[in-house]
Amino acid sequence: MTRVAAVDCGTNSIRLLVADADPRTGEIVDLDRRMTIVRLGQDVDRTGRLAPEALQRTFAACREYAAVVKELGAQRLRFVATSASRDAENRDEFVRGVLDILGVEPEVITGEQEAEFSFTGATKELAGRDDLTRPYLVVDIGGGSTEFVVGDDRVRAARSVDVGCVRMTERHLVVDGKVTDPPTERQIAAMRADIEAALDVAERTVPLREAHTLVGLAGSVTTVSAIAQGLPEYDSAAIHHSRVSHEKVREITDRLLRSTHAERAAIGAMHPGRVDVIGAGALVLLSVMERIGAREVVVSEHDILDGIAHSCAAEAR
Repeated sequence: MTRVAAVDCGTNSIRLLVADADPRTGEIVDLDRRMTIVRLGQDVDRTGRLAPEALQRTFAACREYAAVVKELGAQRLRFVATSASRDAENRDEFVRGVLDILGVEPEVITGEQEAEFSFTGATKELAGRDDLTRPYLVVDIGGGSTEFVVGDDRVRAARSVDVGCVRMTERHLVVDGKVTDPPTERQIAAMRADIEAALDVAERTVPLREAHTLVGLAGSVTTVSAIAQGLPEYDSAAIHHSRVSHEKVREITDRLLRSTHAERAAIGAMHPGRVDVIGAGALVLLSVMERIGAREVVVSEHDILDGIAHSCAAEAR
């Protein structure tokens, strides 16, 4: 077994996985898995730059993660940065900060690379299950972008589009620096139109409707599952590989978009950093399900982070 560490730095959160990986089989045994909401993509859609306070929050999380990686003795570390750092004019400042703290340069990957990591992480352990029919459509709803990947044993087609829970919230639900509480019907309609246009773009290269099983990834999807199950607090074991029907996703999305900040914050399984952006994330999921006619979504806690760890294991072969 090789001890590896993987960091996924997205628009809304930064996550760490330290695990023992078998380079021959790709098996991964978690040692530490954690997530911090840093909102790196704060205002990037509007300004084109990473905000100083967003960088400081991210670097603080990196220092915490560096201590964990050192304590557990990971032999390999890979740091992947996604949507926000791709879009920012000052991303070199971000790269230098990460290098100073963790000793590795963040790989600012393309949306298509992001999609492949997500697909591997989400589907590797689904192989051999006879209750799930291939091909899979893996949908990774991030803060700044959403990745769509169709594949069987491997990726057949992938596309990243710029609709994520943070980007949609900032673009459509923020007025005079504050999130509308709750959003107006006009704001919701404009957000939905933006998402539908992005799905049109995705469908030009990814055969979304050919998929037989929809697999949903990332915090918006896992939070919807937690709400659907009525969990009093976030429970990864209960959420992983749970299934949520289209009707339930629609009901939860309507509830989230028509609730106040206080009402959303009172949901037991809700992470404080998702309170203002969960409505937009749920709407992306609902829109995808309606576009492809999915009756349910299979929710996975294993995603791009696990795909990065798998790549570390493969490099050790």
